[in-house]
Amino acid sequence: MRVSLLVASLAAAASVLVAPTQALAANPYERGPAPTNSSIEASRGTYAVSQTTVARQSGFGGGTIYYPTSTADGTFGAVAISPGFTATQSSVAWLGPRLASQGFVVITINTLSTWDQPDSRGTQLLAALDYLTNTSTVRTRIDATRLGVMGHSMGGGGSLAAARTRPALQAAVPMTPWHGTKSWSTVRVPTMIIGAENDTVAPVSSHSEPFYTSMSSAPEKAYLEVNNATHSAPTEGGNVTVAKYALSWLKRFIDNDTRYDQFLCPAPSGSTIQEYRATCPHA
Repeated sequence: MRVSLLVASLAAAASVLVAPTQALAANPYERGPAPTNSSIEASRGTYAVSQTTVARQSGFGGGTIYYPTSTADGTFGAVAISPGFTATQSSVAWLGPRLASQGFVVITINTLSTWDQPDSRGTQLLAALDYLTNTSTVRTRIDATRLGVMGHSMGGGGSLAAARTRPALQAAVPMTPWHGTKSWSTVRVPTMIIGAENDTVAPVSSHSEPFYTSMSSAPEKAYLEVNNATHSAPTEGGNVTVAKYALSWLKRFIDNDTRYDQFLCPAPSGSTIQEYRATCPHA
C-alpha cells in the first residue's frame, strides 16, 4: 500500500512539472502577452526595440533593421517591407518599430532604384530576408523558417511576387498593391491583401480585388478594404486599421499564434472597414 501511494504521489508531482512544459511546447513560436484589441491598436507593443542601419547591398538598396532588444524569449520571426514606386523606406518606416515591439525582426528596405517595378521589388524583398538571416548582425535573433513580406503599392505587388517565388514564406501582406499581373493562382503563402476604398492609383476593382479572387492555391487568404481611405493609407504614420490587421495576420501565420484568430475570424467589421473577405475559419 505504501509503495502504491508513493508511486501515485510521484506521478502527480511529475504531471505538475511536465504540464507547463507541454503547454509551452504546443506553440514554441508564441511571443508576447495575450493580445487585446487595445494592444493590437497600440503604436508600441511590450518589447523594447533597437535599430541598425544597413548599407546598400548587391541585392537591395539597404535599409533599417528594427528588432526586440531582449533575447530572453529566444528567436523571432522576421518581416521585410518594401516601399512603393518613387518612394524610399521612410514611407513605411513607421511599421518597423511598431511590428518589432510586438515580437518580430523587421527590415524596411530601400530599393536599388526608386523606379524599380514590382517583380524587382519582390526579388529585393527576398534578398533582404536572406541578408537578415545569413549576414546581418541580428541573424542569431531570427528563426529563418518563419519569414514574411509586406509592401506598399508597387512594393505590395512586389510582396505578391515574392510570395509566388518563395512558397516557404509564412505570410505576405500586400498593402494597396499595384501590379500589372492580375492572376496569382500559384501563390501558396497565407496572404492578406489590404485595399483602400478611395484608391485612385491602384483601384481595388482592378488590383486588390482581382488579386484576392485569383489566389486559388493560397492555404489562407484575406481581403481587407479600408473605409474612406486612399492609396497612401499604409504610409508615413499610417492607419491603425492597416496596422492592427497586418499585425494579427503576421502573428497568426508567422508565429502560428492562434490567440490572434479572434481579430480575424469571424470576419471583423466596423466603421473603418468597408469590406472583409477571408477563408475563415483558419485550418
